[in-house]
Amino acid sequence: MSSGNFFNLQVPPCDHRFAYGSDPNQFGDLRLPRSAPPYPVVMNLHGGFWRAKYDLAHAGHMCAALTSRGIAMWNVEYRRVGNPGGGWPGTFDDIRSAYRFLPQMAGNYGLDLNRALVMGHSAGGHLALCLAAQDSSVRRVISLAGVVDLQKADELHLSDGAVVEFLGGTPSEVPQCYHDADPAQLALGKTTFQWLIHGAKDDVVPCSFSRNYVEMKKSKGESVTYVEIPGANHFDLIDPRSPAWKIVEDRVIELLAK
Repeated sequence: MSSGNFFNLQVPPCDHRFAYGSDPNQFGDLRLPRSAPPYPVVMNLHGGFWRAKYDLAHAGHMCAALTSRGIAMWNVEYRRVGNPGGGWPGTFDDIRSAYRFLPQMAGNYGLDLNRALVMGHSAGGHLALCLAAQDSSVRRVISLAGVVDLQKADELHLSDGAVVEFLGGTPSEVPQCYHDADPAQLALGKTTFQWLIHGAKDDVVPCSFSRNYVEMKKSKGESVTYVEIPGANHFDLIDPRSPAWKIVEDRVIELLAK
């Protein structure tokens, strides 16, 4: 997981760090705009193929950029493969707990939960859509270069078998896990806005993942939109220095207004 010097840049500090559980990896960073509240709020889920070696730090750049546009950012850490309790279903349990923690912060920090959105990059995009499928209160969700089809990810052996590590086996070994964890197989409510954004030059998670997901979900009557960014790679979508970032940022603001 490398994008030039992007991951070596100093991350802008957050305003507050809160634990939403008792495990050392169950916490999130809250960033608040300098404008007057109430604020729309985005819960962000970082990527890294669900593995412990990748944490939330690199997502701080995009979170700071969105905070400068008047959006409160709840950047979530969670147990990952390699952490005790990480993998399926522990990782997803953490995502759900972090989402349910939002109301505990809302009153004290001016968060407008009627203007809330869940967003994730790569494996985080998978987790965001999975949360929206399991919790009908999630009305807006954005997947950035998401691993949105776990069976296809297994077939392509993405990131040296990351899906098998995450779910604990192959589709034939743990078929129920593939069903329960795969947004491609889960029904999302027709009142949930799903937006999938992908770079056309992504060589980590092919853009066909998002394109095919959107076509399939549209055929089922779900509210789903696809945005493909020409020339963008996997990490351009979360790098505020990239030309692709302005497109992502504008789509976040547009969806929060719905």
